Amino acid sequence: MDLKKYIPSLQWLPYYNQTQLKGDLSAGITVGIMLIPQGMAYAMLAGLEPIHGLYAVTVPLVIYALFGSSRQLAVGPVAMVSLLTAAGISSLGPDSPEAYLLYALTLAFLVGAIQFFMGALRLGFVVNFLSHPVINGFTSAAAIIIGLSQVKHLLNISLPNSEHVQEMVVAIGQHIGDIHWLTFGLGVLGILIIKFGKKIHPALPAPLLAVALGILLVWGFGLTDKGVKIVGDVPGGLPALSFPSFDMSTWSTLLPIALTISLVGFAESFAVAKTIQAKHKNYRLDANQELVALGLSNFGAAFFSGYPVTGGFSRTAVNNQAGAKTTLASVISAGLILLTLLFFTGLFYYLPSAILAAVVLVAVAGLIDFKEPVNLWYKDKADFAMLIATFLITLTMGIETGIIMGMILSLLVVIYRASRPHMAQLGRVPGTKIYRNIRRFKDLEINKNLLIVRIDGPIYFANVEYIRDKMDLWLSERKNQTKMIIFNMESITSIDSTGAHALYEWIQTWRSDKIDVCITGTKGPIRDVLDKWKLIECIGADHMFMDDYSATAFFEQTLDTKSQEKYAPYALQSNAEKK
Repeated sequence: MDLKKYIPSLQWLPYYNQTQLKGDLSAGITVGIMLIPQGMAYAMLAGLEPIHGLYAVTVPLVIYALFGSSRQLAVGPVAMVSLLTAAGISSLGPDSPEAYLLYALTLAFLVGAIQFFMGALRLGFVVNFLSHPVINGFTSAAAIIIGLSQVKHLLNISLPNSEHVQEMVVAIGQHIGDIHWLTFGLGVLGILIIKFGKKIHPALPAPLLAVALGILLVWGFGLTDKGVKIVGDVPGGLPALSFPSFDMSTWSTLLPIALTISLVGFAESFAVAKTIQAKHKNYRLDANQELVALGLSNFGAAFFSGYPVTGGFSRTAVNNQAGAKTTLASVISAGLILLTLLFFTGLFYYLPSAILAAVVLVAVAGLIDFKEPVNLWYKDKADFAMLIATFLITLTMGIETGIIMGMILSLLVVIYRASRPHMAQLGRVPGTKIYRNIRRFKDLEINKNLLIVRIDGPIYFANVEYIRDKMDLWLSERKNQTKMIIFNMESITSIDSTGAHALYEWIQTWRSDKIDVCITGTKGPIRDVLDKWKLIECIGADHMFMDDYSATAFFEQTLDTKSQEKYAPYALQSNAEKK
Protein backbone atom coordinates (compact mmCIF):
# COMPACT_ATOMS: atom_id res chain seq x y z
CA MET A 1 0.00 0.00 0.00
CA ASP A 2 1.34 3.41 -1.01
CA LEU A 3 1.02 5.57 2.12
CA LYS A 4 1.84 8.72 0.13
CA LYS A 5 -1.51 8.36 -1.62
CA TYR A 6 -3.38 8.48 1.69
CA ILE A 7 -1.02 10.78 3.61
CA PRO A 8 0.05 13.42 1.04
CA SER A 9 2.39 15.14 3.52
CA LEU A 10 4.75 12.18 3.02
CA GLN A 11 5.24 13.36 -0.57
CA TRP A 12 7.02 16.56 0.45
CA LEU A 13 8.28 15.89 3.99
CA PRO A 14 11.35 13.75 3.05
CA TYR A 15 12.55 16.47 0.66
CA TYR A 16 11.87 19.46 2.88
CA ASN A 17 14.56 22.15 2.81
CA GLN A 18 15.51 25.46 4.36
CA THR A 19 14.14 27.52 1.46
CA GLN A 20 10.69 26.03 1.98
CA LEU A 21 10.92 26.65 5.74
CA LYS A 22 11.48 30.36 5.18
CA GLY A 23 8.27 30.68 3.15
CA ASP A 24 6.26 28.44 5.48
CA LEU A 25 7.40 30.31 8.57
CA SER A 26 6.43 33.67 7.09
CA ALA A 27 3.04 32.39 5.89
CA GLY A 28 2.34 30.48 9.09
CA ILE A 29 2.88 33.52 11.32
CA THR A 30 0.93 35.82 8.97
CA VAL A 31 -2.10 33.50 8.77
CA GLY A 32 -1.87 32.72 12.50
CA ILE A 33 -2.15 36.42 13.33
CA MET A 34 -5.07 36.68 10.89
CA LEU A 35 -6.81 33.68 12.45
CA ILE A 36 -6.99 35.11 15.97
CA PRO A 37 -9.60 37.81 15.28
CA GLN A 38 -11.26 35.81 12.48
CA GLY A 39 -11.68 32.69 14.58
CA MET A 40 -13.22 34.65 17.44
CA ALA A 41 -15.51 36.65 15.11
CA TYR A 42 -16.75 33.60 13.22
CA ALA A 43 -17.43 31.70 16.46
CA MET A 44 -19.58 34.62 17.57
CA LEU A 45 -21.37 34.48 14.20
CA ALA A 46 -22.01 30.77 14.79
CA GLY A 47 -23.59 31.59 18.16
CA LEU A 48 -20.67 30.22 20.20
CA GLU A 49 -18.26 31.75 22.67
CA PRO A 50 -15.26 33.32 20.82
CA ILE A 51 -12.83 30.83 22.39
CA HIS A 52 -14.31 27.98 20.31
CA GLY A 53 -13.26 29.78 17.17
CA LEU A 54 -9.66 29.60 18.40
CA TYR A 55 -10.07 25.92 19.30
CA ALA A 56 -11.32 25.30 15.74
CA VAL A 57 -7.99 26.52 14.30
CA THR A 58 -5.70 24.25 16.30
CA VAL A 59 -6.20 20.49 15.90
CA PRO A 60 -8.13 20.71 12.58
CA LEU A 61 -5.25 22.65 10.99
CA VAL A 62 -2.71 20.02 12.03
CA ILE A 63 -4.90 17.18 10.76
CA TYR A 64 -5.39 18.85 7.39
CA ALA A 65 -1.64 19.48 7.17
CA LEU A 66 -1.09 15.72 7.32
CA PHE A 67 -3.88 14.51 5.03
CA GLY A 68 -4.67 17.40 2.66
CA SER A 69 -3.50 17.29 -0.95
CA SER A 70 -3.35 21.12 -1.25
CA ARG A 71 -0.17 22.65 0.13
CA GLN A 72 -1.55 26.17 0.48
CA LEU A 73 -5.17 25.68 1.64
CA ALA A 74 -5.79 27.31 5.04
CA VAL A 75 -8.51 25.43 6.96
CA GLY A 76 -10.64 26.87 9.75
CA PRO A 77 -13.98 28.55 10.47
CA VAL A 78 -15.47 30.59 7.62
CA ALA A 79 -18.40 33.02 7.53
CA MET A 80 -20.67 30.82 5.41
CA VAL A 81 -20.25 27.68 7.50
CA SER A 82 -20.57 29.71 10.70
CA LEU A 83 -23.93 31.08 9.63
CA LEU A 84 -25.11 27.64 8.49
CA THR A 85 -24.06 26.30 11.90
CA ALA A 86 -26.12 28.94 13.68
CA ALA A 87 -29.12 28.31 11.39
CA GLY A 88 -29.00 24.55 11.92
CA ILE A 89 -28.60 24.64 15.70
CA SER A 90 -31.27 27.29 16.26
CA SER A 91 -33.86 24.89 14.83
CA LEU A 92 -33.20 22.61 17.82
CA GLY A 93 -33.91 25.36 20.35
CA PRO A 94 -31.04 24.67 22.79
CA ASP A 95 -31.88 25.77 26.32
CA SER A 96 -28.35 26.53 27.50
CA PRO A 97 -24.86 27.39 26.17
CA GLU A 98 -23.74 23.87 27.05
CA ALA A 99 -26.52 22.34 24.95
CA TYR A 100 -25.68 24.72 22.09
CA LEU A 101 -22.03 23.65 22.19
CA LEU A 102 -23.02 19.98 22.22
CA TYR A 103 -25.05 20.51 19.06
CA ALA A 104 -22.12 22.36 17.44
CA LEU A 105 -19.79 19.45 18.25
CA THR A 106 -22.35 16.99 16.89
CA LEU A 107 -22.72 19.02 13.72
CA ALA A 108 -18.94 19.01 13.22
CA PHE A 109 -18.92 15.23 13.71
CA LEU A 110 -21.70 14.70 11.15
CA VAL A 111 -20.01 16.98 8.63
CA GLY A 112 -16.78 15.06 9.18
CA ALA A 113 -18.51 11.71 8.70
CA ILE A 114 -20.29 12.81 5.50
CA GLN A 115 -17.14 14.27 3.95
CA PHE A 116 -14.91 11.37 5.01
CA PHE A 117 -17.19 8.70 3.58
CA MET A 118 -17.81 10.71 0.42
CA GLY A 119 -14.04 10.80 -0.08
CA ALA A 120 -13.59 7.12 0.77
CA LEU A 121 -16.33 6.18 -1.71
CA ARG A 122 -14.80 8.43 -4.40
CA LEU A 123 -17.84 10.74 -4.54
CA GLY A 124 -15.95 13.98 -5.06
CA PHE A 125 -17.79 14.47 -8.36
CA VAL A 126 -21.04 15.18 -6.44
CA VAL A 127 -19.91 18.76 -5.89
CA ASN A 128 -20.24 19.27 -9.66
CA PHE A 129 -24.00 19.48 -9.14
CA LEU A 130 -23.39 22.85 -7.52
CA SER A 131 -22.94 24.85 -10.71
CA HIS A 132 -21.02 28.13 -10.74
CA PRO A 133 -24.16 30.32 -11.09
CA VAL A 134 -25.79 28.50 -8.16
CA ILE A 135 -22.72 28.93 -5.95
CA ASN A 136 -22.43 32.56 -7.00
CA GLY A 137 -26.08 33.36 -6.25
CA PHE A 138 -26.04 31.41 -3.01
CA THR A 139 -22.79 32.99 -1.81
CA SER A 140 -23.90 36.54 -2.56
CA ALA A 141 -27.24 36.03 -0.78
CA ALA A 142 -25.59 34.32 2.19
CA ALA A 143 -23.08 37.17 2.44
CA ILE A 144 -25.95 39.67 2.71
CA ILE A 145 -27.64 37.55 5.39
CA ILE A 146 -24.36 37.23 7.29
CA GLY A 147 -23.81 40.97 7.07
CA LEU A 148 -27.31 41.75 8.36
CA SER A 149 -26.82 39.27 11.21
CA GLN A 150 -23.88 41.40 12.42
CA VAL A 151 -25.88 44.65 12.48
CA LYS A 152 -27.01 43.96 16.06
CA HIS A 153 -23.36 43.89 17.21
CA LEU A 154 -22.39 46.86 15.04
CA LEU A 155 -25.26 49.04 16.30
CA ASN A 156 -25.66 47.41 19.73
CA ILE A 157 -29.39 46.86 19.25
CA SER A 158 -31.60 43.90 20.07
CA LEU A 159 -32.59 41.84 17.00
CA PRO A 160 -34.16 38.37 16.68
CA ASN A 161 -32.10 35.56 15.17
CA SER A 162 -33.30 34.96 11.62
CA GLU A 163 -31.91 33.93 8.23
CA HIS A 164 -34.76 35.50 6.23
CA VAL A 165 -33.76 38.88 4.87
CA GLN A 166 -37.28 40.32 4.96
CA GLU A 167 -37.59 39.58 8.68
CA MET A 168 -34.15 41.01 9.39
CA VAL A 169 -34.80 44.24 7.49
CA VAL A 170 -38.14 44.78 9.25
CA ALA A 171 -36.54 44.15 12.66
CA ILE A 172 -33.70 46.58 11.93
CA GLY A 173 -36.23 49.21 10.83
CA GLN A 174 -38.17 48.78 14.06
CA HIS A 175 -35.07 49.22 16.25
CA ILE A 176 -33.20 51.81 14.21
CA GLY A 177 -33.91 54.45 16.84
CA ASP A 178 -32.08 52.38 19.48
CA ILE A 179 -28.63 52.72 17.87
CA HIS A 180 -25.77 53.00 20.35
CA TRP A 181 -23.67 55.56 18.50
CA LEU A 182 -20.45 54.92 20.42
CA THR A 183 -20.56 51.24 19.54
CA PHE A 184 -21.38 52.13 15.94
CA GLY A 185 -18.38 54.49 15.84
CA LEU A 186 -16.04 51.74 17.06
CA GLY A 187 -17.42 49.35 14.44
CA VAL A 188 -16.98 51.85 11.61
CA LEU A 189 -13.43 52.55 12.80
CA GLY A 190 -12.71 48.80 12.73
CA ILE A 191 -14.14 48.48 9.21
CA LEU A 192 -11.98 51.34 7.92
CA ILE A 193 -8.81 49.91 9.48
CA ILE A 194 -9.44 46.39 8.14
CA LYS A 195 -10.57 47.59 4.72
CA PHE A 196 -7.80 50.08 4.02
CA GLY A 197 -4.99 48.79 6.23
CA LYS A 198 -3.68 46.56 3.43
CA LYS A 199 -3.20 49.61 1.22
CA ILE A 200 -0.61 50.93 3.65
CA HIS A 201 1.38 47.70 3.39
CA PRO A 202 0.29 44.23 2.15
CA ALA A 203 1.88 42.52 5.17
CA LEU A 204 0.07 44.71 7.71
CA PRO A 205 -2.19 42.50 9.92
CA ALA A 206 -5.10 44.95 9.67
CA PRO A 207 -7.69 42.79 11.55
CA LEU A 208 -5.32 42.32 14.49
CA LEU A 209 -4.53 46.04 14.45
CA ALA A 210 -8.27 46.81 14.62
CA VAL A 211 -8.63 44.38 17.53
CA ALA A 212 -5.71 45.95 19.40
CA LEU A 213 -6.98 49.49 18.88
CA GLY A 214 -10.50 48.53 19.93
CA ILE A 215 -9.22 46.93 23.14
CA LEU A 216 -7.07 49.99 23.94
CA LEU A 217 -9.95 52.42 23.36
CA VAL A 218 -12.40 50.47 25.50
CA TRP A 219 -9.86 49.93 28.30
CA GLY A 220 -8.36 53.41 28.16
CA PHE A 221 -11.61 55.36 28.13
CA GLY A 222 -13.74 52.99 30.20
CA LEU A 223 -16.24 52.55 27.38
CA THR A 224 -17.87 49.53 29.03
CA ASP A 225 -19.42 51.96 31.52
CA LYS A 226 -20.91 53.85 28.56
CA GLY A 227 -22.70 50.81 27.13
CA VAL A 228 -20.13 49.30 24.78
CA LYS A 229 -20.42 45.49 24.81
CA ILE A 230 -17.22 43.50 25.14
CA VAL A 231 -16.19 39.87 24.80
CA GLY A 232 -15.35 39.56 28.51
CA ASP A 233 -13.54 36.59 30.00
CA VAL A 234 -11.88 34.34 27.41
CA PRO A 235 -10.80 31.08 29.05
CA GLY A 236 -7.19 30.09 28.48
CA GLY A 237 -5.50 26.72 28.11
CA LEU A 238 -5.39 24.04 25.45
CA PRO A 239 -8.62 22.78 23.87
CA ALA A 240 -10.17 20.13 26.10
CA LEU A 241 -11.29 16.73 24.84
CA SER A 242 -14.97 16.88 23.93
CA PHE A 243 -17.58 14.45 22.67
CA PRO A 244 -20.51 14.98 20.29
CA SER A 245 -24.00 13.66 20.92
CA PHE A 246 -24.87 10.24 19.54
CA ASP A 247 -28.61 10.71 20.00
CA MET A 248 -30.33 9.64 16.78
CA SER A 249 -33.10 12.24 17.02
CA THR A 250 -30.46 14.98 17.24
CA TRP A 251 -28.65 13.47 14.26
CA SER A 252 -31.84 13.36 12.16
CA THR A 253 -32.53 17.02 12.91
CA LEU A 254 -28.98 18.15 12.13
CA LEU A 255 -28.44 15.89 9.12
CA PRO A 256 -29.91 18.24 6.44
CA ILE A 257 -27.76 21.18 7.59
CA ALA A 258 -24.75 18.86 7.98
CA LEU A 259 -25.18 17.72 4.38
CA THR A 260 -25.47 21.34 3.25
CA ILE A 261 -22.32 22.35 5.15
CA SER A 262 -20.48 19.31 3.76
CA LEU A 263 -21.26 20.20 0.15
CA VAL A 264 -20.99 23.98 0.43
CA GLY A 265 -17.83 23.76 2.55
CA PHE A 266 -16.18 21.34 0.15
CA ALA A 267 -17.24 23.38 -2.90
CA GLU A 268 -15.74 26.54 -1.39
CA SER A 269 -12.61 24.76 -0.21
CA PHE A 270 -11.94 22.87 -3.44
CA ALA A 271 -12.62 25.93 -5.60
CA VAL A 272 -9.97 28.03 -3.86
CA ALA A 273 -7.55 25.08 -3.60
CA LYS A 274 -7.86 24.48 -7.36
CA THR A 275 -7.28 28.17 -8.09
CA ILE A 276 -4.11 28.27 -6.00
CA GLN A 277 -2.84 24.90 -7.24
CA ALA A 278 -2.90 26.23 -10.82
CA LYS A 279 -0.02 28.50 -9.76
CA HIS A 280 2.00 25.57 -8.34
CA LYS A 281 2.82 22.75 -10.75
CA ASN A 282 4.80 20.65 -8.23
CA TYR A 283 1.81 18.71 -6.86
CA ARG A 284 -1.61 17.41 -7.88
CA LEU A 285 -4.93 18.15 -6.22
CA ASP A 286 -7.17 15.16 -5.44
CA ALA A 287 -10.86 15.95 -4.83
CA ASN A 288 -11.51 12.71 -2.98
CA GLN A 289 -8.43 13.10 -0.77
CA GLU A 290 -9.58 16.65 0.00
CA LEU A 291 -12.90 15.27 1.20
CA VAL A 292 -11.12 12.77 3.43
CA ALA A 293 -8.82 15.47 4.84
CA LEU A 294 -11.68 17.90 5.51
CA GLY A 295 -13.69 15.09 7.08
CA LEU A 296 -10.85 14.21 9.45
CA SER A 297 -10.35 17.91 10.24
CA ASN A 298 -14.00 18.17 11.25
CA PHE A 299 -13.59 15.09 13.44
CA GLY A 300 -10.75 16.99 15.12
CA ALA A 301 -13.07 19.97 15.66
CA ALA A 302 -15.77 17.69 17.12
CA PHE A 303 -13.44 16.08 19.66
CA PHE A 304 -11.46 19.20 20.59
CA SER A 305 -14.15 21.78 21.37
CA GLY A 306 -14.42 23.35 17.91
CA TYR A 307 -17.18 23.52 15.31
CA PRO A 308 -17.38 22.81 11.53
CA VAL A 309 -14.41 24.01 9.47
CA THR A 310 -13.43 24.20 5.81
CA GLY A 311 -10.90 25.95 3.57
CA GLY A 312 -11.28 29.73 3.44
CA PHE A 313 -10.84 32.03 0.43
CA SER A 314 -9.14 34.98 2.13
CA ARG A 315 -6.87 32.96 4.41
CA THR A 316 -5.72 30.69 1.60
CA ALA A 317 -4.94 33.68 -0.62
CA VAL A 318 -2.94 35.30 2.20
CA ASN A 319 -1.19 32.00 2.92
CA ASN A 320 -0.11 31.70 -0.70
CA GLN A 321 0.93 35.35 -1.03
CA ALA A 322 2.96 35.12 2.17
CA GLY A 323 5.06 32.33 0.66
CA ALA A 324 3.58 29.03 1.90
CA LYS A 325 5.30 26.10 0.20
CA THR A 326 3.82 23.20 2.19
CA THR A 327 1.18 22.51 4.82
CA LEU A 328 3.81 23.03 7.52
CA ALA A 329 2.64 26.66 7.34
CA SER A 330 -0.70 25.51 8.81
CA VAL A 331 1.10 23.71 11.63
CA ILE A 332 2.99 26.91 12.42
CA SER A 333 -0.31 28.87 12.42
CA ALA A 334 -1.83 26.32 14.80
CA GLY A 335 1.23 26.62 17.05
CA LEU A 336 0.79 30.40 17.22
CA ILE A 337 -2.88 29.97 18.20
CA LEU A 338 -1.87 27.49 20.92
CA LEU A 339 0.59 30.03 22.34
CA THR A 340 -2.21 32.59 22.37
CA LEU A 341 -4.50 30.15 24.17
CA LEU A 342 -1.83 29.40 26.77
CA PHE A 343 -0.61 32.90 27.53
CA PHE A 344 -2.57 35.73 25.88
CA THR A 345 -6.34 35.12 26.12
CA GLY A 346 -6.57 37.61 29.01
CA LEU A 347 -5.68 40.39 26.57
CA PHE A 348 -9.03 39.98 24.81
CA TYR A 349 -11.22 40.80 27.83
CA TYR A 350 -11.94 44.36 26.62
CA LEU A 351 -12.37 43.40 22.95
CA PRO A 352 -15.58 45.12 21.73
CA SER A 353 -18.11 42.92 19.93
CA ALA A 354 -18.42 45.67 17.30
CA ILE A 355 -14.81 45.05 16.20
CA LEU A 356 -15.50 41.33 15.71
CA ALA A 357 -18.59 42.30 13.70
CA ALA A 358 -16.36 44.56 11.58
CA VAL A 359 -14.03 41.60 10.87
CA VAL A 360 -16.99 39.54 9.61
CA LEU A 361 -18.52 42.39 7.61
CA VAL A 362 -15.33 43.15 5.70
CA ALA A 363 -14.76 39.45 5.00
CA VAL A 364 -18.25 38.80 3.62
CA ALA A 365 -18.41 42.04 1.62
CA GLY A 366 -15.92 40.52 -0.80
CA LEU A 367 -18.23 37.53 -1.36
CA ILE A 368 -20.95 39.64 -3.01
CA ASP A 369 -20.32 39.44 -6.76
CA PHE A 370 -21.90 42.19 -8.88
CA LYS A 371 -19.99 41.48 -12.09
CA GLU A 372 -21.00 37.86 -12.69
CA PRO A 373 -24.79 38.47 -12.96
CA VAL A 374 -24.16 41.26 -15.48
CA ASN A 375 -21.77 39.02 -17.41
CA LEU A 376 -24.30 36.16 -17.50
CA TRP A 377 -27.11 38.48 -18.55
CA TYR A 378 -25.27 39.19 -21.81
CA LYS A 379 -23.80 35.72 -22.37
CA ASP A 380 -26.09 33.06 -20.87
CA LYS A 381 -29.67 33.95 -19.94
CA ALA A 382 -30.39 30.47 -18.53
CA ASP A 383 -27.47 30.62 -16.10
CA PHE A 384 -28.44 34.19 -15.21
CA ALA A 385 -31.96 33.03 -14.33
CA MET A 386 -30.53 30.20 -12.22
CA LEU A 387 -28.23 32.61 -10.36
CA ILE A 388 -31.02 35.10 -9.64
CA ALA A 389 -33.44 32.35 -8.58
CA THR A 390 -30.91 30.88 -6.14
CA PHE A 391 -30.09 34.36 -4.85
CA LEU A 392 -33.74 35.29 -4.19
CA ILE A 393 -34.67 31.90 -2.70
CA THR A 394 -31.70 32.03 -0.33
CA LEU A 395 -32.49 35.61 0.72
CA THR A 396 -36.18 35.05 1.38
CA MET A 397 -36.45 31.38 2.38
CA GLY A 398 -33.19 30.75 4.19
CA ILE A 399 -29.72 29.42 3.50
CA GLU A 400 -30.52 25.71 3.74
CA THR A 401 -33.51 25.99 1.40
CA GLY A 402 -31.46 28.16 -0.96
CA ILE A 403 -28.65 25.67 -1.47
CA ILE A 404 -31.02 22.70 -1.82
CA MET A 405 -33.17 24.55 -4.37
CA GLY A 406 -30.00 25.66 -6.15
CA MET A 407 -28.90 22.03 -6.54
CA ILE A 408 -32.36 21.07 -7.80
CA LEU A 409 -32.28 23.94 -10.31
CA SER A 410 -28.84 22.80 -11.51
CA LEU A 411 -30.11 19.26 -12.04
CA LEU A 412 -33.25 20.48 -13.82
CA VAL A 413 -31.15 22.58 -16.20
CA VAL A 414 -28.88 19.58 -16.88
CA ILE A 415 -31.91 17.37 -17.58
CA TYR A 416 -33.54 20.02 -19.77
CA ARG A 417 -30.41 20.53 -21.84
CA ALA A 418 -29.78 16.78 -22.13
CA SER A 419 -33.34 16.24 -23.32
CA ARG A 420 -32.88 18.78 -26.13
CA PRO A 421 -29.64 17.86 -27.93
CA HIS A 422 -28.36 20.09 -30.68
CA MET A 423 -29.47 18.83 -34.08
CA ALA A 424 -28.40 20.14 -37.46
CA GLN A 425 -29.37 19.63 -41.09
CA LEU A 426 -26.22 19.35 -43.18
CA GLY A 427 -25.35 20.50 -46.67
CA ARG A 428 -22.19 20.06 -48.74
CA VAL A 429 -19.62 22.82 -49.11
CA PRO A 430 -19.37 23.28 -52.91
CA GLY A 431 -16.39 21.53 -54.49
CA THR A 432 -15.50 19.58 -51.30
CA LYS A 433 -16.46 16.46 -49.34
CA ILE A 434 -17.19 18.57 -46.27
CA TYR A 435 -20.71 18.93 -44.82
CA ARG A 436 -21.82 21.76 -42.52
CA ASN A 437 -24.91 23.07 -40.71
CA ILE A 438 -27.18 24.78 -43.24
CA ARG A 439 -28.23 27.38 -40.64
CA ARG A 440 -24.66 28.54 -40.05
CA PHE A 441 -23.17 28.41 -43.54
CA LYS A 442 -24.41 30.01 -46.75
CA ASP A 443 -24.40 28.67 -50.32
CA LEU A 444 -24.24 24.98 -49.31
CA GLU A 445 -25.35 22.32 -51.79
CA ILE A 446 -28.71 20.94 -50.57
CA ASN A 447 -30.59 18.08 -52.28
CA LYS A 448 -34.31 18.38 -51.51
CA ASN A 449 -34.65 14.61 -51.80
CA LEU A 450 -31.92 14.01 -49.22
CA LEU A 451 -32.10 14.90 -45.49
CA ILE A 452 -28.72 14.74 -43.78
CA VAL A 453 -29.00 15.07 -39.99
CA ARG A 454 -26.35 15.28 -37.28
CA ILE A 455 -27.25 14.75 -33.59
CA ASP A 456 -24.76 16.13 -31.06
CA GLY A 457 -25.15 14.06 -27.92
CA PRO A 458 -26.55 10.72 -26.78
CA ILE A 459 -29.76 9.07 -27.97
CA TYR A 460 -31.48 7.93 -24.80
CA PHE A 461 -34.78 7.79 -22.96
CA ALA A 462 -34.88 11.52 -22.11
CA ASN A 463 -34.51 12.89 -25.64
CA VAL A 464 -35.96 10.37 -28.12
CA GLU A 465 -39.28 12.23 -28.32
CA TYR A 466 -37.51 15.54 -28.96
CA ILE A 467 -35.39 13.97 -31.72
CA ARG A 468 -38.42 12.35 -33.37
CA ASP A 469 -40.45 15.59 -33.20
CA LYS A 470 -37.57 17.51 -34.79
CA MET A 471 -37.24 14.93 -37.55
CA ASP A 472 -41.00 14.99 -38.23
CA LEU A 473 -40.88 18.80 -38.44
CA TRP A 474 -38.03 18.78 -40.93
CA LEU A 475 -39.67 16.08 -43.03
CA SER A 476 -42.98 17.98 -43.13
CA GLU A 477 -41.17 21.19 -44.17
CA ARG A 478 -39.87 19.33 -47.24
CA LYS A 479 -43.45 18.47 -48.30
CA ASN A 480 -42.85 14.73 -48.85
CA GLN A 481 -39.87 15.31 -51.15
CA THR A 482 -37.41 13.34 -48.97
CA LYS A 483 -36.28 10.01 -50.45
CA MET A 484 -33.44 9.26 -48.03
CA ILE A 485 -32.36 10.21 -44.50
CA ILE A 486 -28.67 10.11 -43.68
CA PHE A 487 -27.99 9.91 -39.92
CA ASN A 488 -24.56 11.38 -39.16
CA MET A 489 -23.57 9.69 -35.86
CA GLU A 490 -20.07 11.05 -35.46
CA SER A 491 -21.20 13.22 -32.50
CA ILE A 492 -23.39 10.61 -30.80
CA THR A 493 -21.77 9.57 -27.52
CA SER A 494 -24.08 6.74 -26.44
CA ILE A 495 -27.33 4.92 -27.21
CA ASP A 496 -29.36 3.24 -24.46
CA SER A 497 -32.03 0.55 -24.87
CA THR A 498 -34.81 3.13 -25.28
CA GLY A 499 -32.75 4.91 -27.94
CA ALA A 500 -32.10 1.61 -29.74
CA HIS A 501 -35.81 0.71 -29.79
CA ALA A 502 -36.69 4.22 -30.99
CA LEU A 503 -34.08 4.09 -33.76
CA TYR A 504 -35.42 0.75 -34.90
CA GLU A 505 -38.99 2.10 -35.00
CA TRP A 506 -37.89 5.21 -36.91
CA ILE A 507 -36.12 3.15 -39.55
CA GLN A 508 -39.16 0.89 -40.02
CA THR A 509 -41.58 3.84 -40.17
CA TRP A 510 -39.51 5.82 -42.65
CA ARG A 511 -38.98 2.86 -44.92
CA SER A 512 -42.69 2.08 -44.85
CA ASP A 513 -43.14 5.68 -46.07
CA LYS A 514 -40.67 4.97 -48.92
CA ILE A 515 -37.81 6.89 -47.28
CA ASP A 516 -34.54 4.98 -47.18
CA VAL A 517 -32.08 5.40 -44.27
CA CYS A 518 -28.28 5.38 -44.05
CA ILE A 519 -25.94 5.82 -41.09
CA THR A 520 -22.53 7.48 -41.26
CA GLY A 521 -19.57 8.24 -38.99
CA THR A 522 -20.24 5.78 -36.16
CA LYS A 523 -17.55 5.41 -33.51
CA GLY A 524 -16.51 1.94 -32.35
CA PRO A 525 -18.61 1.89 -29.13
CA ILE A 526 -21.70 3.15 -31.00
CA ARG A 527 -21.20 0.55 -33.73
CA ASP A 528 -21.02 -2.11 -31.00
CA VAL A 529 -24.39 -0.95 -29.64
CA LEU A 530 -25.95 -0.98 -33.12
CA ASP A 531 -24.63 -4.49 -33.68
CA LYS A 532 -25.83 -5.72 -30.25
CA TRP A 533 -29.37 -4.55 -30.95
CA LYS A 534 -29.35 -5.91 -34.54
CA LEU A 535 -29.65 -2.38 -35.93
CA ILE A 536 -26.85 -2.89 -38.47
CA GLU A 537 -28.70 -5.94 -39.70
CA CYS A 538 -31.93 -3.90 -39.73
CA ILE A 539 -30.54 -0.97 -41.69
CA GLY A 540 -28.24 -3.08 -43.85
CA ALA A 541 -24.45 -3.24 -43.77
CA ASP A 542 -24.35 -1.63 -47.23
CA HIS A 543 -26.19 1.39 -45.74
CA MET A 544 -23.41 2.04 -43.21
CA PHE A 545 -20.79 4.54 -44.42
CA MET A 546 -17.64 6.20 -43.14
CA ASP A 547 -18.76 9.70 -44.07
CA ASP A 548 -21.63 11.76 -45.48
CA TYR A 549 -20.00 12.09 -48.91
CA SER A 550 -19.97 8.31 -49.43
CA ALA A 551 -23.60 8.04 -48.32
CA THR A 552 -24.59 10.89 -50.64
CA ALA A 553 -22.83 9.19 -53.56
CA PHE A 554 -24.69 5.96 -52.74
CA PHE A 555 -27.99 7.87 -52.80
CA GLU A 556 -27.25 9.52 -56.11
CA GLN A 557 -26.06 6.33 -57.81
CA THR A 558 -28.14 3.44 -56.50
CA LEU A 559 -31.39 4.63 -54.89
CA ASP A 560 -34.49 2.85 -56.19
CA THR A 561 -37.73 1.69 -54.66
CA LYS A 562 -36.54 -1.90 -54.32
CA SER A 563 -33.84 -0.88 -51.86
CA GLN A 564 -36.59 0.07 -49.40
CA GLU A 565 -38.11 -3.41 -49.59
CA LYS A 566 -34.79 -5.22 -49.25
CA TYR A 567 -34.67 -5.31 -45.48
CA ALA A 568 -37.28 -7.33 -43.59
CA PRO A 569 -38.13 -6.00 -40.13
CA TYR A 570 -35.94 -7.32 -37.38
CA ALA A 571 -37.31 -7.61 -33.87
CA LEU A 572 -34.96 -6.00 -31.38
CA GLN A 573 -33.53 -8.46 -28.89
CA SER A 574 -32.67 -7.65 -25.31
CA ASN A 575 -29.62 -9.19 -23.69
CA ALA A 576 -31.88 -11.52 -21.72
CA GLU A 577 -33.50 -12.83 -24.92
CA LYS A 578 -30.11 -13.44 -26.51
CA LYS A 579 -29.07 -15.57 -23.56
